[in-house]
Amino acid sequence: MTKVIQVAVAILQKQNGEFLLASRPKNKGWAGWWEFPGGKIELNETPEQALSRELQEELAVTPKYIQPWIKRRYDYPQTHDAEAKTVLLHFYFVLEWDGEPTALEGQTLSWQTPDQIRVSPILPANAPIMHALSLPNIYAISNIAEMGEVAFMRALKTQLDLGLKLVQIREKQLSNADLTILARQIIKRCKPYQARVLINDHPEIASEVGADGVHFSSHTLMQLKQKPDHLLVAASCHNAQELQHAELLNLDFVVLSPVLHTQSHPDAKPMGWEIFEHLVAEKSLPIYALGGLHTKDINQALQCGARGIAMQRAIWQPNWDL
Repeated sequence: MTKVIQVAVAILQKQNGEFLLASRPKNKGWAGWWEFPGGKIELNETPEQALSRELQEELAVTPKYIQPWIKRRYDYPQTHDAEAKTVLLHFYFVLEWDGEPTALEGQTLSWQTPDQIRVSPILPANAPIMHALSLPNIYAISNIAEMGEVAFMRALKTQLDLGLKLVQIREKQLSNADLTILARQIIKRCKPYQARVLINDHPEIASEVGADGVHFSSHTLMQLKQKPDHLLVAASCHNAQELQHAELLNLDFVVLSPVLHTQSHPDAKPMGWEIFEHLVAEKSLPIYALGGLHTKDINQALQCGARGIAMQRAIWQPNWDL
């Protein structure tokens, strides 16, 4: 049985979104490759304790405020300077710290932005995390069926001006032809803001109109055998089985619902934050919380390991502030 090395990993992140990467020093395996700071969790040490110790030893900083995030298993092959090994990486956001990051082990440090990584090569286990970091904390779902198109387009413009970067077009009442027309209009409005647009359950329409991706329903997800190429691919999940299938297909992200009571599915029993956190634990893909959520729930979702929250109604209400 392969021994799995437990590793605590820190994503030191500034308020402007920049995060810290470090190059591996010459005396270590995979020398010169870039990674997040962190290191092995020692015997009788919690991941949080290891994170604090490693940051002090590597960077002379002490974390003050951390948020647990995803865990990722990776099998490193043998190379000319390193043995084969399997690691389980425990990722944490470090949002506040004491001290100024200083290279204490001969490494090079560099602050990077999620959508424009300027250093390479990135350590293989860390590469997918770069994509996950490029996902925003808010995932907005269209609601034209209730609001009407004029009101929705007005609300969309308001939220784009406020910084909205990820939108799903979910309008089940429309024919394929009408959905195609609507999608073109929304994409045209989102493009100047560099906001990405996903189409619900129609990969062929997403490709035709130049959308960034497709969002599958849980029913379609469970029938899916392979992740579509050349699209950002997300899905809706409601239980551990669906999450496992999404992870197996290596989807880009999922939403997990319902967390709280929701108007869309009034008869569905909400899972609550405790079960949500349990389901999110050990998963290697970014997960958004969905179901009856508002701005006040963002911090709760992040503390439970989510990438953020998804909303279909609250996001379009007046006075929402991203």
